[in-house]
Amino acid sequence: MSAPIRVLFHVQHLLGIGHQVRAAAIARAMQAEGLSVWFVDGGLDAPRTDIGGARHIRLPGARTADVSFSRLVDADGREVDESWRRHRVQALLEAYDQARPDVVLIESFPFARRQFRFELLPLLHRAEGEAAIAVSIRDILVRKDKPARTKEVLDLVAGHVDRVLVHGSPDIASLDLSFPAAAEFADRTVYTGYVDGGPAPGTADTSTTGEIVVSAGGGAAGGPLLRAAAAVAASAAGPGPRWRFLIGPNLPEEDRAALVSLPGTVTVEPARPDFRSLLSGAALSISQAGYNTIVDLAQTGCRSLLVPFAAPGETEQAMRAALLEKRGWANVLPEESLAPEALMTAIGHALAKPAPGPWPIDTAGAQKTAKCVAVMGRLQRGGGRASLGAMP
Repeated sequence: MSAPIRVLFHVQHLLGIGHQVRAAAIARAMQAEGLSVWFVDGGLDAPRTDIGGARHIRLPGARTADVSFSRLVDADGREVDESWRRHRVQALLEAYDQARPDVVLIESFPFARRQFRFELLPLLHRAEGEAAIAVSIRDILVRKDKPARTKEVLDLVAGHVDRVLVHGSPDIASLDLSFPAAAEFADRTVYTGYVDGGPAPGTADTSTTGEIVVSAGGGAAGGPLLRAAAAVAASAAGPGPRWRFLIGPNLPEEDRAALVSLPGTVTVEPARPDFRSLLSGAALSISQAGYNTIVDLAQTGCRSLLVPFAAPGETEQAMRAALLEKRGWANVLPEESLAPEALMTAIGHALAKPAPGPWPIDTAGAQKTAKCVAVMGRLQRGGGRASLGAMP
């Protein structure tokens, strides 16, 4: 009996926790498929996630200094320097040598996480001729209309990447919508369907049925939404739906303070593991339009009002929200219109519509990713990169 296919999975979250949740679901699926996984984690402040028994290797941690994503800081909040980078490269290559992988799976790069090319380029070169390379990306990328950047991505994909695994469906969002040059590597692109990292929705406690549920994922960029919703909840605290605010672990303290004085008809509590059960009985969900939140909404089918994260240069959530609104699955209020009055009006419009019900989308992305990686590993063992060209 042959030894299990060995996979090194490089994961780096910078601000939100969505990447970590999606990657953990993929790691669990790969372990369930019988693969041996080294989960190489370079983030900070991530919640404990179930990675299905994979070996968890922590690199010296980093996160973005702010929503501009222009600077990286370490665990002490200091901007990273060349010494720190050398340490990271050494730790990553040691993990590679320990894993001796058949497949290297990289989350986002070269389409994103360009700040980490200092370590990922050496990883790609180390793996050359020894391991197949796959890139894991979400359904929609942050659009970068810079020819030199596009050429860099295309050159790296052509020179090193065997498969681009897109965790979405082309009938909802084809990759060319957010990366117009996607046709250049269409022969290496696999749409896996959406990765579902959450539990099946259960029946909500009857005491929470009919609520307006406000959430912002991990909370790092959710302050504007939560503050505006708090103002509406405080002004509409009389008869009508109860409100429930779910606070992510990374919500800044100044934004938490805005929720302290809400009236007793409003519940404020940490984010809950039964989030989907709450959504199943909710009158309305108010949230951003992050990947994992969208999968939660798809599974539960409740009414939703999306306020996409829209810091300068951030196009991903706005594009996703617009596509979902076009299908009639969600209502959208742009972040730049997020005044309490506009939010109250948008809530009224959303509540007047029927709930869409569960969305007809493919959410087996983790399992399909695992099967694809397993095939890559077997072909790599059988004949190296040349044999991967025949992969379905």
